[in-house]
Amino acid sequence: MYSLKAEHLRKRFTLGARERYGAMRDVITRSVQTALSPSQWGRQTPADVVWALDDVSFEIAEGAVVGIIGRNGSGKSTLLKILSRITEPTSGRAEVRGRVGSLLEVGTGFHPELTGRENVFVNGAILGMRRRDIVARFDDIVAFAEVERFIDTPVKHYSSGMQMRLAFAVAAHLQPNILLVDEVLAVGDAEFQRRCLGKMEDVSRQGRTVVLVSHQLGQIRRLCQQVIWLDRGRVRYIGETGSAIGEYESAILRGDDTTAAGQCFIRWEIPGSGQSLKHSDRATTIRAHIRLHEALVRGHYGVAIYDDQEMVVAGWAFEPVSLEAGSHTLDMNLPSLPLRPGAYRLSFALFNGGSNLTGGRLIEKWMGVPPLTIDAPPVGHPQDEWAGILNVPGTLAVSGGVGTETGHPARPFAGQTR
Repeated sequence: MYSLKAEHLRKRFTLGARERYGAMRDVITRSVQTALSPSQWGRQTPADVVWALDDVSFEIAEGAVVGIIGRNGSGKSTLLKILSRITEPTSGRAEVRGRVGSLLEVGTGFHPELTGRENVFVNGAILGMRRRDIVARFDDIVAFAEVERFIDTPVKHYSSGMQMRLAFAVAAHLQPNILLVDEVLAVGDAEFQRRCLGKMEDVSRQGRTVVLVSHQLGQIRRLCQQVIWLDRGRVRYIGETGSAIGEYESAILRGDDTTAAGQCFIRWEIPGSGQSLKHSDRATTIRAHIRLHEALVRGHYGVAIYDDQEMVVAGWAFEPVSLEAGSHTLDMNLPSLPLRPGAYRLSFALFNGGSNLTGGRLIEKWMGVPPLTIDAPPVGHPQDEWAGILNVPGTLAVSGGVGTETGHPARPFAGQTR
């Protein structure tokens, strides 16, 4: 039995046009816009049409945990909006069996003038829940979101982080049959992401369906049993998580498509070394090539390094950053990068008008490809379990006693002594 089914979904957007909705205020607004629109603006040409989804078909079984991957602009968010009934497909059909809880954007489903408490009950009612069921889960929602002090404050006064925490708590705790989560989790802090992942694991163990869109492949590996890879609006691969991610990463490394590039981030490099670092004890520059489609005003630039367990081993934040629209290189200069030999993932993020903590708008979060390879010789403990993540040489000086040596360099050894 399936909980979600897509049959030949297609979704067309016309550049410069707005999605039409049926509320009275939208009808009035469209009437005014039509009356004020100069006729010389002309008609849209075929070049202005973009197919965000093009003949997408799949089935997701009840209780399955499915990841959706692909580069920015591949149609992932559009697909979730169709499954959430936020937008309609141009053609094809999507069948949804059960209540859907979705977290697609910060503050999804919230009315800005209502308090956090009122929004929780409104969202529960929309999901078809009885008031006593919402009351029974209310304390857990507030505790998870950590908004106890502000629960009776209108959400328009919440920070983006507070809105996001409350939105996820509502979506996850009001027991929808299907939970849809977009990349919005990427703008939370590490602790918030950890708790969200844990909650999604709990939801999946209860037999409910989870669909997760993420560029962080470690999250996909941890949670998902199956993966759908979208590429330029089409399904390129559907299969078991390991196989799908393997195909995706192979395509990136082959460079056989634009999969590797983001919408703003083009590529990254260590000048003169490509994506490999052979001397981790020397000054290093991590250079990102970007192309901005809008000016960056008092923005935020973030870089993080992840290990193979998707743990952040180092991270940097730079702000305020202001840049004109166009092409730029961003050089992050480090006195050294003393990491143990191995492969690491780089994450790059750009926000406009601040960071995720100060109300900034996420322009793009990009998992840099290919990965960073540290090819420096190990200089620490020879046993991995005691070596840690740093690759820092040490010297040993011994004082006191007879026949001691000073300044004796620490040498690798082959024994089992700690």
